[in-house]
Amino acid sequence: MEHLLNEHVKAIEISGIRKFFNMVSGIDNMISFTIGQPDFPTPEHIKEAAKRAIDEDFTSYTHNAGYLELREAATKFMMEKYQLMYNPQNEVIVTTGASQGIDVTLRTLLAPGDEVLLPGPIYPGYEPIIKQCGAHPIHIDTTNNRFKLTAELIEESLTDKTKCVILPYPSNPTGVSLTDHELKDIAQLLKDKEVFVLADEIYSELTYDRKHSSIAKYLKDQTIVINGLSKSHSMTGWRIGLIFAPESICKHILKVHQYNVSCATSISQKAAFEALTVGINDALEMREQYKKRRDYVYQRLTTMGFVDVVQPDGAFYFFVKVPPAISLNSFDFCLQLAKQEKVAVVPGDAFSSFGEGYFRLSYACSMQQLEEGLDRVHRFIKSF
Repeated sequence: MEHLLNEHVKAIEISGIRKFFNMVSGIDNMISFTIGQPDFPTPEHIKEAAKRAIDEDFTSYTHNAGYLELREAATKFMMEKYQLMYNPQNEVIVTTGASQGIDVTLRTLLAPGDEVLLPGPIYPGYEPIIKQCGAHPIHIDTTNNRFKLTAELIEESLTDKTKCVILPYPSNPTGVSLTDHELKDIAQLLKDKEVFVLADEIYSELTYDRKHSSIAKYLKDQTIVINGLSKSHSMTGWRIGLIFAPESICKHILKVHQYNVSCATSISQKAAFEALTVGINDALEMREQYKKRRDYVYQRLTTMGFVDVVQPDGAFYFFVKVPPAISLNSFDFCLQLAKQEKVAVVPGDAFSSFGEGYFRLSYACSMQQLEEGLDRVHRFIKSF
C-alpha cells in the first residue's frame, strides 16, 4: 500500500542531524556536539508552577490560541524585550513548540507553485513543510556573506512567485544574527510587495554582543514572528511555542492550528506563564555561560588552524569549514572523526547543499566536555 501514500511525504528524508546522531550514539565514550539541546535544567520555579497546575486540576482544553493570561504575558514579554506591540486577544497563538508554529504558519501562507526564499545553510525543518504545501524552497547561498541573508541577496532571487522569505536569526546552524541596519534594508526592499516574512526568533534571548532586534519593528504588517521557550528557558520537552502576527493573518493561522492540535498542553501553558513573568530574565545566567563557552571554542578552533571561523553572536553553534588540506566531504569527515576520536559533530550538508564542506558544533554542553572534545578534534586534525 506504500505506493498510495502522499508523494510529497515519501520524498521527505529524516533530518540529517538526527540521522547522524542516531548513527554514532551507540559508540562508547562518545562526546556529542550534535543536538541543539540546552544542558541546563528547567528552572525550579517553572517546574513548581507546573506541579501546582496539576494539583489545581488545570488539565482541560484551553482557548485554541492559549489561555488569555498567558497570551497577555507573552505580549508583555515581547514589548519589554523587543519593543513589539501585539494584541493578546487576537495577535498571538500559543503552539506546541516553535516547530508546530512554523508548520501551521507555512501551511496558512503557501499554495502550490509558490516560492519561499531561505538562507543556505539553514536548519532542515522548513524545507519539508514547504514541499508538502506544493511550494518550492529557494536556497540562497550565504557562505560568501558570513552566513547573512541580506537585502541584496534577497533582491537577486525575488520573482513574481515569491510568497515568503524566511529569516531564521539568530541562526541555526551558524549562530549569526542580522544587525538593525540589515533588517531595515530588508524591510525597505519588501515593503509594499506581496511577500510575507517568517521571522524564526527562537534564539532571540541568546545573543551575546548586542540586543536582539526583530524585522517586525520595521515590517509588522507582513511579518509573522515565531518564538518560544525551548532555548531561552531550557524547556525543549515542554513544547511551548509562540506565534505573533497581525490579526488579519493570525485569525487564519489559528484555524489551521485549531484543527491541528486544538491547543497547546494546559500544564505546559501554566509553566510558560511562570517563565514569561517570574522568569522573564531566566535566560540571562544561561546566556553568560554560553558566551564563555563561545569564546573558548572560538579561541580553540582558530588556534587549531580552522580557516575563517565566523564567530557566532547568538544561539549556541559554530559552523566550521573543514580544513582545505583534508580531502574529505562533510559526511566522511564527521564519520571519521566519530570513529577515530569519538567526537560527534553534524555534517554541514544536513543544512542544505550550501553546507557541504562544513560541520556544525554545538557548545550547549559543559566546559569539561568542550575541553576534552576539542582536544580530540585537534588530535584528529593533526593526524592528516
